[in-house]
Amino acid sequence: MTRQGGYNLPEGVNAVRFSSKAVARVAAGRVIGLSNEQKSAEQVSKVSCSNCSVRALCLPAGLTAQDIDRLEQITRKKTVIKAGDQLFRAGDKFTSLYAIRSGSFKSVVIAADGSAQVTHFALPGELLGLDAYSTQAHPSYAEALENSSVCELPFAQLEILAQQVPGLQKQIFNLFSEELRQEKDVVMLLGKRSAEARLAALLINISERYTRRGYSATEFNLTMPRIDIANYLGLTAETVSRLISRFQKQELIKVQGRAITLLDKPGLATLAGVSCSD
Repeated sequence: MTRQGGYNLPEGVNAVRFSSKAVARVAAGRVIGLSNEQKSAEQVSKVSCSNCSVRALCLPAGLTAQDIDRLEQITRKKTVIKAGDQLFRAGDKFTSLYAIRSGSFKSVVIAADGSAQVTHFALPGELLGLDAYSTQAHPSYAEALENSSVCELPFAQLEILAQQVPGLQKQIFNLFSEELRQEKDVVMLLGKRSAEARLAALLINISERYTRRGYSATEFNLTMPRIDIANYLGLTAETVSRLISRFQKQELIKVQGRAITLLDKPGLATLAGVSCSD
């Protein structure tokens, strides 16, 4: 067992320490600026905060129409990120938060020995970059798992606006609180459950998050490769593949490519030792 942030982590999950060497490794990755292709996509897109499909789960939640208009004025929106490209790198200066409009991302930290650890999977309506606020530098890099789009929220301007709009300030506090809760959930997931329970808990977690976004609770795409799931759960890819096959034989799930159906969500929740919505 290793320790990170005061918690015990199982073997296979590295405690992360950063070095200039580690950051240099990540710097070799593809980081996306606003290319001509992306500028064109931004000009073509007509989606605003007011009619965005994930507005209820993002910063504009609970704000008045006037407040949303003020937020839109500072938002650099609709940047397109291709699958496999990085939105930001570990060690980059913290300047913005990124709201995911479509697609999904993984957050990855680089240990001092150069090994990578997947720490988070982010879905539409969620924010990337919250964990960089305290140190003013990103501790991880964010990579698109599929073709995705984000809205960039420059934090300096967002902070000024939040002082003028109490509803926005409250929402930002709520988002930071949610970030802390998710970190705690990860520690509990990795430290106290069997391999079966970890995978079942991850499936329930993703299902619940999609449910909050108005999508199906039992049918969705599992966009993350099995090797990333294994890394995140502190397991081997072979173990994850074996467990997925076992879950299918037990008629807990059905998998076709990236599409997954939870055939017995209560059964998965029982296996994971967690509660779930109907």
